[in-house]
Amino acid sequence: MLQRFLLDNQNMKQLSGAILFFMLCIHLAGQQKYTISGYVTDELGEELIGANVLIPALVKGTITNTYGFYSITLPEGEYDLEISFIGYSAQNIQLALTSNKRLNISLIESAEMIESVEVVAKGRDVNIREVEMSTNTLQMKTIQKLPMLLGETDVIKTIQLLPGVLASNEVSGGFHVRGGSIDQNLILLDHAPVYNASHAVGFLSVFNADAIKDLKLYKGGIPPEYGGRLSSILDIYMKEGNKNEFHGAGGVGTITSRLTIDGPVIPGKASFLLSGRRTYADLFLPFSKDSMARESDIYFYDLNAKINYSINDNNRVFLSGYFGRDVTRFGELMSMDYGNFTVTARWNHVFNQRLFLNTSTMYSNYHYDFSFTEGFSNVNWITYIRDINQHFDFTYYLNPENTLKFGAQAILHNFSPGYVFGQYDDTTKFNYKIPNSYSLEYAFYVSNEQEITSRLTLLYGIRYSLFQNIGPGQSLVFDKSNPDYYRVTDTIKYNRGEIFNTFAGGFEPRLAVRYALNNVSSVKASYNRMYQYIHLASNSTATLPLDFWFPSSPNIKPQSADQIAMGYFRNFKDNMFETSLEVFYKWNKNAIDFRDHAELLLNDAYEGELRIGKGRSYGIEFIVKKQEGKLTGWVSYSFAKSYKKIPEIFEGKEYQAAYDKPHDFALVLSYDFNERWNVSGNWVYTSAPPRTMPTGRFESHGTIAPVYSDRNSVRIFPYHRLDLSVTLRMNKFSNRFNHYINLSVYNTYLRKNPIMINFRQDEDEPRATKSYMIYLYRIVPSLTYIINF
Repeated sequence: MLQRFLLDNQNMKQLSGAILFFMLCIHLAGQQKYTISGYVTDELGEELIGANVLIPALVKGTITNTYGFYSITLPEGEYDLEISFIGYSAQNIQLALTSNKRLNISLIESAEMIESVEVVAKGRDVNIREVEMSTNTLQMKTIQKLPMLLGETDVIKTIQLLPGVLASNEVSGGFHVRGGSIDQNLILLDHAPVYNASHAVGFLSVFNADAIKDLKLYKGGIPPEYGGRLSSILDIYMKEGNKNEFHGAGGVGTITSRLTIDGPVIPGKASFLLSGRRTYADLFLPFSKDSMARESDIYFYDLNAKINYSINDNNRVFLSGYFGRDVTRFGELMSMDYGNFTVTARWNHVFNQRLFLNTSTMYSNYHYDFSFTEGFSNVNWITYIRDINQHFDFTYYLNPENTLKFGAQAILHNFSPGYVFGQYDDTTKFNYKIPNSYSLEYAFYVSNEQEITSRLTLLYGIRYSLFQNIGPGQSLVFDKSNPDYYRVTDTIKYNRGEIFNTFAGGFEPRLAVRYALNNVSSVKASYNRMYQYIHLASNSTATLPLDFWFPSSPNIKPQSADQIAMGYFRNFKDNMFETSLEVFYKWNKNAIDFRDHAELLLNDAYEGELRIGKGRSYGIEFIVKKQEGKLTGWVSYSFAKSYKKIPEIFEGKEYQAAYDKPHDFALVLSYDFNERWNVSGNWVYTSAPPRTMPTGRFESHGTIAPVYSDRNSVRIFPYHRLDLSVTLRMNKFSNRFNHYINLSVYNTYLRKNPIMINFRQDEDEPRATKSYMIYLYRIVPSLTYIINF
C-alpha cells in the first residue's frame, strides 16, 4: 500500500509539499526576527491612510493606520516589499533584513490617463482581503468630480449617495444610517465632534472639500476605538499641508468663494494649512431698493487651519482647528446666528518598532443664538453644547498575524438647553434659564486583528463605557400615572462636582470575521453593540438650529443597539469592478421618541416629553463600484425598514419610524473624455417618509376637528433628483498651475421635492381639508472657476 501511495504522482506532490512546508516552518521558527516600520506619505508629505505594505513572497502584509504609520515583523532574510495606494504609483523595494529598520516611503501620484489603470489596480483587492465590512472610504478626488451645489462640492451630500445612508430632506445636513435617527451618527473632524454639520439650514455642509484629505464612514462592524453613537461614525481628516513647497487651491462660484494655501514652515519637517470659504450674496444687499434688504445680512463662512511638526522620527505634533458660522439678520426684526468651533491637539509617539501612541486633546463648541423684535418687545435665546475630550490610543504590532489596539477616552460635556432674556415693553425685562447639565463619559477598549490563516481573519475586542451626571445640576421627579402627561412632583438640586447618577457596566463587544473564498471573493460577518449617552431633542426628522442636545439622566436611560451584518464581496476584471451585498439586523433598547404635540422649546421639564421603548431595523444593501479608467462611479440600492414600539405611543403597538424610507437607489457616474473634459452626474430615488396626517374631519357641538391616520402610516411623495456637471480644464496639465470651469445643474428636470406637507381648511368647503406642499427650489444652476497652483 505504501508503495502504491508513493507511486501516485499527485500524492507524491502533496507529500513533498507538506514536507517542504514543515521544514520551512522549523527553519523560520529558529530564525531571528526583525521589524520594519515607518510612515507612508505622498510626494507632498501627506500621510496616506490605508496604504498597502505587502511581502508577495510570504503572501503577508499590513496597511498604514489612521496616521500613516505601519509596522511588520519578519524573519531575517531578503525581501521584496510592494507599497501601493489607490491612485499612486506602486513602489517595489528590495530589502536585506538583518536588523530593525525604519523605512519611510513616499509614493508618487500616478498619471491621470489610461496608463494609470494598471498602477491603480494594484492593491484594489483591499475590500476582499480586509476584515472590515459595512464601511465606505471616499477620497476627495472622487467627491470633487461630482456635480456641485451652489458651486461647492459637498461631503455630506456625497455620502447620502451611498447604500444605507438617507438624507433627512432637501434642506438638512442630517442623515440616517441603517434605520437610525440623525443624532445616532457621530461626525468627527480630526477627532473633534461636530454637532451640526449644516450651513444655511442644510443647503451645504460645513466641510470645505479643499481642506479635507479623506473620510471613512462606519455603518456596522464598528471597531472598539469608536463609540458614543448607535448607527454610524463619520471620521473626517483634514489635510496636513505640503512639507516641500507652497501650494494653493480655490474657486469663485455663484454665491461662494474659497481659497486654501499650504506649504512648508520648515522644509521636510513642518507645514501649515489655511483654508477659508465665504458666501458673498450679502455684499449686494446694500444696493437693494428694498429698505429691509439693505439692513439685512445673510452669509456663512468657514475657516480651517492646521500646523504640524516632525520633531524626529519618533515624535510628531499637530494642531488643527475649525471655525464656522451662519448669520441671518433681517434688520432689527430677527436674527439667527449659529456655528461650530473645534480645536484638536495631537501627539504621535513611536515607542519602538512595534508600539505606536496617538494622544489627542479636543475641544468642541456648538452654539445657537436667536432673537426677534416686535415694537418695544425683544426676545433673545441662546443654547450650546461644549465638550473637552482626551484620547490615548495605542497600537501594538505583535507580529504579522496580530495587531493589538487599546486605549482610554474621556469626555466632559456641558449642555445648555436654553437661556432666554429680553423685555416685554420699554420698561419690563425678563430673564429665564433652563439649568445647565454636566456629565462625564469614559471608555476603555482593547481589540486584536488576527490572521488565523491566509483565508481566515478575525477582529475581536471589547469596549467598556461609563457615564456620570455631575453637579451643579438638578434632577426632576415625575408622576407618570397619566401616560399623556408627566407631571413634575419634585426637584432635587446638586452641588458643583457632586456625582448624582452613574450608568456603569456598558460592555460593548465587537466581532468581525472574514473568510476568503478565493483571490477575488470573500464572505464577512460582524457584530457590534453600541451605547449612546447623549441625545437630540427635536420634533423634526431634520437637523435644525432650534434643536438641542441633552444627556442621559436618572429619567433617561442610555440607548443601546446590537447589530449583526453579513456580506458577500466579489471583484471582477482584475479588481476593476467591486461589488458587495450586505444584510443587517439591528435592535435597540431604550429607544427614544416624543409624545404627540411635545413641547421642547424652553421647557425645563423637557424630560417629561420623552417616551422610552424599543426599536428595530433591518435591510439589504447592494453596490457595484468602478474606480478605474475613464468611466468611474457606482450604482447602489438598499432596502431597509425601521420600527419603534413605545408603550405610551400608538397604544403600545409597533409603528414605522418617521425616517423609514424603504427603497433607496443611487446612480453616480463620472467620465473623462480626455485630459481636459469631464462630465458627471448622479440620479437618486428614495421612498416617501411616513407621516401622521389628517384623513378626515368631524363636527361636534359646532366645532370642526380633524381625524388623523395611524401614527406614521401615510406616504405621499417619493424623492428623486438628477444632477449634472461639466468640467473643462482651461490649460494643459501642469505641475505648477491648473485652472478649470465647472458648470453644474442641481435638480436638472425641475422636480418639486417637498420639505413639508401642511394642511388647512378649505375656504369654500369648511368641512374639507386641503393639503399643500412646501418645496425649496426646482433647479439650481451654478458656474464655478477653480484654480490649483
